[in-house]
Amino acid sequence: MNTKSVEIFQFWWLIPSILSILGLFLSLWIIIPAPNWLLLPFGVCAPEVSPWLIVLNAIALSLAIPTNKGWWSNLIIICSLVSLLISFLPLIQFSDTNRAFEAEMEQTLGSDYLDKIPAVTRDKMRSQPLSILDVFRGIPTSESDIRVERGIVFASPDGVDLKLNTYRPLAKSGNNPTLIVIYGGAWRSGSPDDYEQFNLYMAARGYTVIAIDYRHMPKYKFPTQIEDVDTALEYIQTHADDLEVDLAKMAVIGRSAGGQLAKIAAYKSGEVSFKAVVSHYSPVNLAKGYYDLPNPDPIDVQAILNDFLGGSPEEEPELYKQASPINYTRSDLPPSLLIYGGRDHIIQAK
Repeated sequence: MNTKSVEIFQFWWLIPSILSILGLFLSLWIIIPAPNWLLLPFGVCAPEVSPWLIVLNAIALSLAIPTNKGWWSNLIIICSLVSLLISFLPLIQFSDTNRAFEAEMEQTLGSDYLDKIPAVTRDKMRSQPLSILDVFRGIPTSESDIRVERGIVFASPDGVDLKLNTYRPLAKSGNNPTLIVIYGGAWRSGSPDDYEQFNLYMAARGYTVIAIDYRHMPKYKFPTQIEDVDTALEYIQTHADDLEVDLAKMAVIGRSAGGQLAKIAAYKSGEVSFKAVVSHYSPVNLAKGYYDLPNPDPIDVQAILNDFLGGSPEEEPELYKQASPINYTRSDLPPSLLIYGGRDHIIQAK
C-alpha cells in the first residue's frame, strides 16, 4: 500500500471513529441519569432527539464496517451497534407510553371524551401524537400565519420590567379560548420566549396564547414569583378584549418551576377561574422534596430550595406550605393534567 493509500485509509478510519464515540456519548444519556448540572441537558435532550441519534449511529456503523481492519475497528463497530440499539429505546417505548396515557384519559374523562370535543376543534388536532417526519422538520407552523407580539410590559415592580408575549390566530374572530403559559427554569432563569414553537402551534389552532414573566431567585424569593403571576393575570383580565382573551375559557400550563406556579395560581382562591391546568414535571410538595433527594442530584435541590424559600422546611415552614401545591387541594379544583417522565429521577410522580 503506497503512502497516499495509507493516508486515505487513515482518513476514512478516523471518521467512523469520531462518529461512533460521539454517538455512544450522546446515546448513553438515554439510559444514564445526569450526575451534574453541566450534563443535565444531555439527559433531557437525548431521548427527545433519539431519531437523530439513530441516523448518526447508523451512519457511524455503515462507515465502520468497511474499515474493519483489526481490534480498534471491531471496537468501533460494537460501540456503534450498541449506540444504535440504545437510541431506538425511546421509539420502542413510545407505543406503550401512549397507550398508558390514553387509558388514564379514558378512566378520568370517559371512553367517549374525544366525542365531546367540538368538531371544529377536533379537526385541528394532530392525527397522531408522534410523527417521525416532524422530529426532523419540526412541527409545521409558520409564524407568518400567526399574530405575535413580544415584550409587552405588564408591570415594573422594584424597577424590573415584567413582560408577556401574545400569540394569536391570524384571523380575528373575537375573544378566543386562552392558554396562559408559565416557563420553567428552577425559578432562577427563563423568559416568556421559551417554548415558543408550542405557543405558535397552539395559536395556529385557534387559541390565544399568553406567555408571562416573573422575577427570579435568589434575588427575589417566594412568594414574589406567584405575586408576579397574579399581577400578570390581573393585567390579562383588565385587557382581555385587547388581547382577545375569553375569560370564561382559560387554562394555564407550566413546566417544572412554571408548573408549580401554574398549579398554585389555579388552585388558590382568587378572581381568576381556570377551566384546566396542565403541569409538566413540576413539584407538588417542596418540604418533602427537600429531604427526598434524587440520586444523582444534578441540580442540587436543597441549594435551589434554600435560595427560593430562604431556608430549610424547619426554618421557613409557612413558606414551604404556601409554595407546595399539595396544600391547595380541594374537591372543586379545575381538571388537572399532571405529566411526569417515567425516567425523571429529579421530579417524580409520587
